[in-house]
Amino acid sequence: MALAILYSRAQLGVQAPLVTVEVHLANGLPALSIVGLPETAVKESRERVRSALMHSGFEFPARRITVNLAPADLPKQGGRYDLAIALGILAASDQLPKERLDVYEFVAELALSGATRRVPGILPAALSSRASGRILICATANGEEAALVDATAARTANHLLEVCEHLRELQPLPQAKAGAAPESPATAPDLREVRGQHHARRALEIAAAGSHSLLLVGPPGTGKTLLASRLPGLLPGLSTGEALETAAIMSVSQGGFDTRNWRRRPFRAPHHSASAAALVGGGSHPRPGEISLAHQGVLFLDELPEFSRHVLEVLREPLESGSITISRAANYAEFPARFQLVAAMNPCPCGYFGDADSSCNCSAEQIHRYHSRISGPLLDRIDLQIEMQRLSWEQLQAGAAEDSATVRDRVIAARSIQHVRGHLNAHLPLPQMEISCILGTREKQALQQAMSRFRLSPRSVHRILKVARTIADLDASDAIAFTHLSEAINYRCLDKRQSQS
Repeated sequence: MALAILYSRAQLGVQAPLVTVEVHLANGLPALSIVGLPETAVKESRERVRSALMHSGFEFPARRITVNLAPADLPKQGGRYDLAIALGILAASDQLPKERLDVYEFVAELALSGATRRVPGILPAALSSRASGRILICATANGEEAALVDATAARTANHLLEVCEHLRELQPLPQAKAGAAPESPATAPDLREVRGQHHARRALEIAAAGSHSLLLVGPPGTGKTLLASRLPGLLPGLSTGEALETAAIMSVSQGGFDTRNWRRRPFRAPHHSASAAALVGGGSHPRPGEISLAHQGVLFLDELPEFSRHVLEVLREPLESGSITISRAANYAEFPARFQLVAAMNPCPCGYFGDADSSCNCSAEQIHRYHSRISGPLLDRIDLQIEMQRLSWEQLQAGAAEDSATVRDRVIAARSIQHVRGHLNAHLPLPQMEISCILGTREKQALQQAMSRFRLSPRSVHRILKVARTIADLDASDAIAFTHLSEAINYRCLDKRQSQS
C-alpha cells in the first residue's frame, strides 16, 4: 500500500500540538497536493521537498502524491513539516523502510540541497515529543535548545541523507548536545552599587521576597532605574520547570531563545512608545508580547505616565491572573504572564515636585493630570509605592552597602517559608490569606484607621496584608506584628497623596 504515516509538531502559542503527516501515492497525472489548512509557506514545501530529494539522489515519484496534515482544522505554518513530508514520500514509494517511523517525530525545514534548517519553537515541540514517548529529530541548529528538555529524547541531523541512514540503521544520528554553560548569575548588576536610598532598598528586598509589584516615584537622577535593574539579582534562580516554561516562551518569540540565558530570570524594559500589542502580543499567528517574555522575571516600565493609558490598562488582567489569552478570528493562543511589575515615574511633568533642591514649575492641575494618566484600578494593583529623594554629597560618598548576594540569601529564606504555604505572598488566594494573615486587635485597629484615613479600597487592604506577611517572613515571624503592618502601610505613598488632595 502506497501510504506512509509520520508525526510532526505544529506551533500554537507555547503549545506544540501533534500533527500526523499522511502521504499517499496514487496513479494519475504527476502532482503533489498538500491539504490540512496549510498556509503559503507550507504549500511551498512542494518545491523545497522536490529539490531536496533530487539533490540527495532519490527518485521523486512521477505519481499523484497527496499529503494530509491532520487534524485538518489546525492551521499549519512555516517550513517545519518539510522533513516529515520528504521522508513520507520516500517511505510511501518504498525508498525508505516504514517500520521505525512511528518511533520518531520530525520537525525541520529543508534547503534545496537537502540540508536541514532550524525552525522556531523547537523547545515546546521537544517537551511535547518527550511527553508522548517519541524521539524528536530536528536540525542540528536546533540541537542546543532541544537538549535543554532531554538530550536522550532528541536527535539532530545536518542533512536529509543522515536521517535516512539513521532510519535504515546504517549510521545512528547523534543525540542533541547542550550548549556551553551560561555565565554565573553573579554577573548581574549588584545592589552594592546603589548608594543611600535605604528606604527604597528595603522596599526592593520586600518586593523580591514576596514577588510584589513596585512603583518608584522620585525626581530625575535619584536612582529609580538603577535600583530597578538590580531586582533580578535579588531573585532566586529558576527551577528546571520554571526555566523550561520561560525558555519555551522565548523559543516561539521573534528573537528566539539564547541558550546562554538558561535559568536566568528575564528582565524586560519596553520603551514608553510601545503599543498595546507589543506588550500583550499578537499577530495573525499570535506571538508573545513583553508581559509574557517577562514571565518568571521582571517587567520594568520606566516613565510610567508616558505610556498610553490604553497600553497600561492591558496590564490589569495579567497582573491578577498570571496569563494572557490572545484571540483571533481563526485561532487563539494562551501565554503565561506571571511577571513582577516594577515601574518608575517622576512626581510631576517637570520632575521636581517636592524636591528641596529644585523648584517645580507645574500647577496643581498639571500635576493632577499627570497622575491621572495612571488609572486607579492599575495603581490599586501595585503593592509597594515608594518615594525617592535626591541624595546629598555625603550620602553619595558613603561606604558600600550590602551586596545582592547578602540580600538574596534573606529573600531565599523568606521564600522558603512561603513555598510551604504553596504560594508566594503576592499571589496568595483569599482563603489562604484568611489563614496566613491573621491580625491581632491592635493591628486590626491600625489597618481600619489607615483604610478610613487614606480611603483605601478592599483590594489595597489585601495588598497591604500580603506585604505585611512578607515583612514578617523576612523576620521569620509566624504572626504579623504591629511593626510589620505599619511598615506595609507606609509603602502606599500615592494612596496617601490622593487622600490629601
